[in-house]
Order: sequence, then structure tokens, then C-alpha cells
Amino acid sequence: MSDPFLQLNGAQLMARLDALAKVSETPDALTRLYLTPAHAQGIALVGRWMREAGMTTRVDGTGSLRGTYKAATPDAPILVLGSHIDTVRNAGKFDGNLGVLTAIAVVDALHRQNKHLPFALEVAAFGDEEGVRFPSTLAGSKALAGRFSPISLDEVDAEGVTRRAALVNFGVDPTSIAQEALDPAKVLGYVEVHIEQGPVLEAKDLALGIVTAINGASRGHISISGMAGHAGTLPMNMRRDALATAAEIILAIEQIARATPDLVATIGQIEVPGGAVNVVPGGVKLSLDVRAPKDATRHQAIQDIEAAIARIASARGTPAGLDLTYDALATPCDASLMARFAHVMQARGLPAFELPSGAGHDAMAFRGRIPVAMLFVRSKDGISHNPAEYSSPQDIGLAAQVLYDFVIAQQGNTL
Repeated sequence: MSDPFLQLNGAQLMARLDALAKVSETPDALTRLYLTPAHAQGIALVGRWMREAGMTTRVDGTGSLRGTYKAATPDAPILVLGSHIDTVRNAGKFDGNLGVLTAIAVVDALHRQNKHLPFALEVAAFGDEEGVRFPSTLAGSKALAGRFSPISLDEVDAEGVTRRAALVNFGVDPTSIAQEALDPAKVLGYVEVHIEQGPVLEAKDLALGIVTAINGASRGHISISGMAGHAGTLPMNMRRDALATAAEIILAIEQIARATPDLVATIGQIEVPGGAVNVVPGGVKLSLDVRAPKDATRHQAIQDIEAAIARIASARGTPAGLDLTYDALATPCDASLMARFAHVMQARGLPAFELPSGAGHDAMAFRGRIPVAMLFVRSKDGISHNPAEYSSPQDIGLAAQVLYDFVIAQQGNTL
């Protein structure tokens, strides 16, 4: 008799990750964008693996692949597992894909034992997590959460193709999206395995970590107005140098973030309109990205940053202000699901280490609708969105085994 836990093995998972990585728009790099022929090919391959694991499959109105493994009894609740199979351009093979394949591996193990649980398992392979093709993102997970906005059907990609037209061309019916919403009263939760995409687990020498929350994020830009002048003739004590003000503001923001646990703040872009080697900068625009697992922490940081900007700008005679253009609430993970992960990890002799997620994930779409949990897997050097992205066979196999234990432990906690 074949090994019922074959697909929970790290080597088997790696082989499937390698096979899925070959499904790409380009032969020399992994690029699989939403609603492209490569995405359709990925659905065909992953769908075959789902059916081999005993699931029925369908592609929903958002272009997401959904596999269902029936419960032991009719009308049972549902536990949703999964992640996404779309990628950025020139991507790594683990981001998103690992979560889908570990979920399939868990169902495969149950199927090989002819075991059905008091709840159904639904494996979701979302296609729009990365947001590369259209302005908004998370279409698949938002649809399941009942949060899909019909307005996004009119968004256009770089080629001028609307999301609506792309969905129709993909062979799905966008008018059915509203019907995809799950009934929260019948859903036990959404659980996602994902590579960490950061260096914390590796620094701690840990294979796995339990996610406490997906960071909320604030984004915007800081505009600074100075006075342009000749670099050779304008004395230092008479200058209103917008770039010097920007430098002080950047360091103040860094200091605020360093002093606040779990807060990160980034100035990723600096624009100096009309800048030249022999001109004192008269204006500067900075980007700002602030994230934290607790919204109160992030909002307090924004207030502190605004106060620092005002203080520095006033002292330097260079008016400045912060304009926020984006605000996403943090997604706290469910305490009971986290505790279940802790229990099964400790039973395997693993530390139940907890950490927040700095990156966004499909789980964000379910905030306040159904309980969510995430399990992180160690990433080599914290690299992601890059072909060098890597998690070892040992670590990914362990993640699949822990997810299996988690699902089995869920049997005593149905609705």
C-alpha cells in the first residue's frame, strides 16, 4: 500500500513546486500573471493535483481555482486552506504556491486513508494576490469574503483590457462573483501556509512561526517647499534647502520606528524636481510607508511623524506636510486558531514562536468576517519576489505535517 503521507514529504512538495514553476509566460524566469494563458496552465496542473487528492474542482467567477473535499456528513461547516498561484515578474517559486500545495498535500493524506472529517475542506488557489496586472488586488479572496467591489471590473491593465473583459476571455462569468461569498456562520476559518519573506525565523534558527497579525499599512507622501538658489553664491546660513530638511525628516522617522516595537517605516522614494548639481534644492517629495500589527500603534506613529515634520520644517523655514493616500487595517489572527497551531507544534517538539507579517496576504480579505490563521516557513536570507527565494525541503515538509496535525486537531472544534 502506498504511503498515505507521501505528499507531506518535503522532497515531494519541492518536486511539485519545481513543476509548477515551469508554468510561466517566459522560459527563463517565473512570471505567471493573473488571467493569462500561464495562469490557465497553472490552474490545469494544480486542478489535476486536487482531483488526484480526492477533491472536486471548479474555477469561480474571479478566476480562482477551488477544490472541495467533502465532509463525513452533509451540511457540515467548511475549513478553507490555501493561498495564491499568481506571481510577480521574475518571481520565486515558493511565494503563494507553497500554501496551495501544502493544503493539497493535507487533503491527499486524508484521501489516501479514506478519511473524512466533521467539516469539509476547501482549498483555494487564488489568482490575484500580487496585484501586478490590475490596480486593485485580492479579487478572489475578497469574493469569498463578500467584499468584492463590482467597480473593479472596470479597471484596465497596461494593455487597456478591462478586468471584466479579461475574466470573460478567461472563460468565467464575472456576473457570478457576488454568489461566491461564503456564509461566515458555516466557515471555521481560513488558514494559510506561507514563506516568511523576511529574516526573523532564520535569525532565530526556527523552521516555523505562528503569525500574530498581518500588519496594517499607511502610505502617502511628504512634500517639502524650500527656495532654490545658486549652489556657489548662496551662503549656508541663508539657505532654505528642502533636501536638507528631507534628510532630517527621514532620520526622525527612522528614530520613531526604531523606538516603537513591531513598527516599520520606510522612505522608499525621493524626488527633487528641477534638481541639479549646482542648485540648492527648492522642493522635495518623499514617499512614506508605515506598518504595524496593531492599528493604534500605526496611527500613533503617524501622529508622531506629523509632529516631527512640523517641528523640523518650522525650524528650517521650509514648509512641509504629509498627505496620506492609503490606509489598510491590520488583520489580527484568531487566538484559538493560533493556540491550535501552538499545541500541534509543541507536540512535535517545536517552539511555538510568534511573529507578525509585514507583507500583505489573501488572509487580509477575511478580516472581521471569518477567523484567520497563518503559519510562516523560514526563508533563506529573507529573500522573496526574487528567483533566489528559498525554503528547504525539510522546512516545507515540516510545515505540511504541522498543517495536517492542525486540521486533525480541528475535529473537536467544529461549529
